Amino acid sequence: MPAEAEMTVPVAPEPSATVRDCSPRDQADDLAVDTAAPVLLSVEISRALYGCADAIGLAFANDSEAILTLAARGIRGPLLLMESWSGAEAMAEIRRLAPERVVAAGFNEQDLRQRLAGFAVEWVPVNPEAALPHQDVQYERVWIVNSAEQAAVLGAVGRQIDAAAMTAVGDLRALAPQGRKMLRDAARVELHADLGPDAAWQLEVIRRGDETPGGGLLMIEPERARRLVAMYGHPATSQLGVLGEQDPSQGVARLRSIADGYDADGSDALLAFEIIATVASARAGRDGDYSNETALDEIRPWITAAAANDMYVVLDLQPGRTDFLTQAKRYEEFLRLPHVGLALDPEWRLGPDQVHLRQIGTVDASEINQVVQWLAGLVRSEALPQKLLILHQFRFSMITNRELVETPAELAVLIHMDGQGPIDTKYSTWDVLTGQTDAYRFYWGWKNFYDEDFPTPTAEQVLGLTPSPLYVSYQ
Repeated sequence: MPAEAEMTVPVAPEPSATVRDCSPRDQADDLAVDTAAPVLLSVEISRALYGCADAIGLAFANDSEAILTLAARGIRGPLLLMESWSGAEAMAEIRRLAPERVVAAGFNEQDLRQRLAGFAVEWVPVNPEAALPHQDVQYERVWIVNSAEQAAVLGAVGRQIDAAAMTAVGDLRALAPQGRKMLRDAARVELHADLGPDAAWQLEVIRRGDETPGGGLLMIEPERARRLVAMYGHPATSQLGVLGEQDPSQGVARLRSIADGYDADGSDALLAFEIIATVASARAGRDGDYSNETALDEIRPWITAAAANDMYVVLDLQPGRTDFLTQAKRYEEFLRLPHVGLALDPEWRLGPDQVHLRQIGTVDASEINQVVQWLAGLVRSEALPQKLLILHQFRFSMITNRELVETPAELAVLIHMDGQGPIDTKYSTWDVLTGQTDAYRFYWGWKNFYDEDFPTPTAEQVLGLTPSPLYVSYQ
């Protein structure tokens, strides 16, 4: 408890035949909040709401248990905080309010009554278990602060102006669903926590309200196991994968069957279409890039079906002699949607004199980073949930300087081991690619081929891989 000091004792109101109206006013809309000065905040709220008070709550600002004890009682009047008995702000406000009753917690009872002689004092013992009553309501304001103690103090004081306080650490998008809902529903959210430069746009993502299929704002959440299971191919042909063997509605039903068993480790299986948006071509074509770009209207029904069934979509690029960013921008309309991600397939990224199937393509980290920066900028400017970016790889040469690939918070960057052939060979490739010193920077995915693998791995075999694949596709 703060040290005692001399002070001017507030004077209790003289009895009066006039009935005072001490109902709170609605005058706190523009109230400035200083979370570092809860004493001043409590006084400012009191001044804004009350011309007088029938009762007030009184506690030391550093005693969160006492403050919660008073808040839990539901006192019909302001809750005032003080740094010490010598604090001028709270004492001046008590004199102004002239309360008929002071309800106080966290003080020495004898000292309290002596210092507030002349007032009707109700001394309340501190309840260490006291907490703010749960209210499943929409708050006018929400304050985001660093510590639980701050949240308790500010939450207790803030309830007088329909404000709540909550703690957050790290990525705001990782907040629990109830926390995200509180921020989304509030008329006004104020960030008073030091969460780094990304906090402002992460808050915008929460406030916009779009989430990934299956819920949440992060593709992969540490405390929520989730795995994407996808069928791969092109809508117009069955020659490029199983996706093209049926229409979108039939594809949804088939994919549910394909995903069977991928929840055996307790994770949720999120269904996905991986659509080859640009297809490697044996001919240069009119634009000379050895790549055929699929029209948006041909892809659109699959995008729509995925949204209707709470599924994800990945647009795969096989760019030939052009660059990945040029092709990615063709599909910006779709990439502005919260359930659409992107895949880059270096196998089909040709040099100026190369043609498909004579060479295995390659791409440098610098070109990948052009896409990373553009796509991350799209996520940020559109306030989208985290977006999946897949990099296909089954040889070291396919991605040069892989350790320099950027992995910003806006994206979940995943390397997809999409080799085919004997199962033991695939296992060896997996171990080599995931065993590099930069492997920890990426999420990992695995591809199954129905015709080219022998045998096609089972869900149990895929789940037995280390690290555990967070994306599994079928071609």
